[in-house]
Order: sequence, then structure tokens, then C-alpha cells
Amino acid sequence: MNEAHEDFWFHAKRYGWGWGMPAKWQGWLVLGAYVGLLYSGGAYFKSKQSVSAFLIYAAVVTVALVIVVARKGEKPLAWRWGKK
Repeated sequence: MNEAHEDFWFHAKRYGWGWGMPAKWQGWLVLGAYVGLLYSGGAYFKSKQSVSAFLIYAAVVTVALVIVVARKGEKPLAWRWGKK
């Protein structure tokens, strides 16, 4: 393993393509913020009774999460089939 591997907040999944659970505390903080924003946004938009606004909000927050994970996570270069 190289030293840059230790800087990843999210490791690539063992099976499939994409990222798994966070590997460092920064990743857990990002994931917690994402869940907190979705929860608080759900409560806010429920009081406004606006489902479409919540869906737009959730999409924006999710895109922001994917951007952070793509920048700070291990690059999933190919489909993975587990350990070789």
C-alpha cells in the first residue's frame, strides 16, 4: 500500500463500483452532515407541505455528497469482484 492510500476518507467498495463506508473521521463527519441535512430538510419541507421542493433539496444535497466523496475517496477505476 502506498502512503496516499491513507489519505482517503472513503475506500472503494470491495464488490461493485463506487465507495463504501467512511474510512476516516472526516468521512464519518461528512456522512453525518449529509444525514443531518436530509433529516432537517425533511422536517422543514414537511411543515411547508412541499414534496417537490424537498426532492430538489435532497438531490442537491446528494450531489454535494457525491462530489465530496469523489474528491476525497479512493478512485473506483473498475468494477471490483472482491480480493484477488
